[in-house]
Parts: sequence; C-alpha cells; structure tokens
Amino acid sequence: MLTTELIERILATIPGRTIGLLGDLFLDRYLDIDPARDEPSVETGLTAYQVSGVRAYPGALGTVLNNLVALGVGRTLPLAAIGDDGEGYELRQSLAAMRGVDASNVFSTPGRRTPTYTKPMYGVKELNRLDIKNRLPTPRAVEDAILARLDAAWPQADALLVLDQVSEEDCGVVTRRVRDRLAELGARDPGKFVLADSRERIALFRNVCVKPNERELAGGRIDPGRAAFFTRGERGIELQLPDGRPATGIPAYPVAGPVDICGAGDSCSAGIASAMVSGATLEQAAAFGNLTASITIRQIGVTGTATPEQVRDAWRHHAR
Repeated sequence: MLTTELIERILATIPGRTIGLLGDLFLDRYLDIDPARDEPSVETGLTAYQVSGVRAYPGALGTVLNNLVALGVGRTLPLAAIGDDGEGYELRQSLAAMRGVDASNVFSTPGRRTPTYTKPMYGVKELNRLDIKNRLPTPRAVEDAILARLDAAWPQADALLVLDQVSEEDCGVVTRRVRDRLAELGARDPGKFVLADSRERIALFRNVCVKPNERELAGGRIDPGRAAFFTRGERGIELQLPDGRPATGIPAYPVAGPVDICGAGDSCSAGIASAMVSGATLEQAAAFGNLTASITIRQIGVTGTATPEQVRDAWRHHAR
C-alpha cells in the first residue's frame, strides 16, 4: 500500500501545500517541580511544591499543528478563538516560534478564557492535571467571527482539519452553527479534503470525512457519503469508503517496547491530511497516518511528532 516512492512524493509535496485547522486551540503548560526543594507552607502546614521550570506548547488543535509542522507542511492556517489573558499570550508566543504557521485567524475574545491543560510534573510523575475551559456557551458574536474567518480561509487551504475538543456542547469553537457551515462548504466543494475529529459529537458532522475512535463513535451513525477513518489502536484503521463500498482494514505498524499513546490520533490526522494533499488514495493516506502514529507513540513522556527523517527511518524498518 505504501511504497518508498509514495512516501518520498508526500514528503516532497507538502512543503508547497497549505493545510487549515479549525477548532479548540489549547495551551499545554508543564510545571516542572523539583521534589528536593519541597518546603512546608507556614500558613497551611501543607507541602509547598517548588516549580523549577515552566514549559508551554500549543495543545489540542495545537498538537495536530505541531505534527503538520514537524512533517514539513509549508503553511498551516489555524483558526481558533482564545482568551485575552496570560495563557493566550503564552500560546501566541509558542505559535510565533513555529515555522510556517499563519496565526492571523487566531483571535482574542474578551470575557473568555484560553483553554489550558496545566500538567504538574513532580519529578518524572505527572500529578493531577488542572483544566481551564469555557463552560458557558460561545457568544453569538464570537461564532460570527469564526464563521467569517472560516469563509475567508476556505479557498486558501488545500485541506482542512477540524478538532472539536471541548466536551461541553456549544462551549468551544466548533458549535452547531460552525458544523452547519462546514456541511455547507463540504457540499459545495466536495473535492476538498476535510477531516473532523470530535470527542463527543462525531455523528453530528455531515459532508466531511471523520476520524473517530471506538469510544467517540459510541453507536452513533456517521455520514455514509464521506470516508470514515475508524482508529483502533494496535489494530490500525478500519476505513469506511463512501457510497456503500465495503470497509477495508488498514493494519497498524507494529511497535516493540513501551509506548505512550498521548497525541497518537493527532499525529495520525496530520499524516492522513499530508498524504491526501499529495494525491494519495484514501487507503494510502490511512496507511501513512498509521506510519506517523507508530513514530509518535515511541516518544515517552511527551506528545510526540514525526519528522521527515523519522518517517524515512520508520519506513525502512517496516519495509525490510
């Protein structure tokens, strides 16, 4: 299904492509705590953890973005609403440091918070995560701004990746109105590859391809008119082809030793989209997504990415 020639074609093509991203852009903030510096709090008597380092990265939709940039996509076009707050400032700093990222459609919204996953690392142990999310419905004015930017970005992007990360309905970027607009655009321009990923509402997307795992599908019925990439971990991808054609299994690439599946689905999405904008078939795109995921899951303790050289190395290993 994959060949050396196809992989080289993908890696040579994507530097000239633009991939759009729409959805919930989080800040991933790591607090590195030094256990040797623990001290008692005079006020409470509890242990006061001492933070020796702070690391910040784009998360959620940003994890997909990280993977596209690492693979070598020439231009990425994220579209998201974030807060006018300190976390938003950190997030913008992270985006500005990334090659080829056009963040002109990442806009601040007063009164909303920048969604943030704060991960305290006590030595090598991750403590309970602290989440900041917006739990009130996205204001209509913010939806209007998202829709206007989506309409403007649509013709610029060779493909679009959509991530509906926020579990609370209509409280993130991908609200009902945004899904409806995506359905309209997908029906109007069926040749453009659009891939949606959603934690809770994957069955509500229409006229776009979807990438659910088994939990996210949860018995819902997906649009049969578009391809569906059902991710199944070590069993690979079950690819549902449109128009009633039989589903086909795309095997995973086996990985020995310890694995960390954090971000595997996002790297798979980036791989699928990169292959599709390079002229690959749906089956080949699914296989390339499996290949990129096999690289990222071997990166323990971090949300991994796959570079072109890592893709070549992995392919040489599996093709032997």
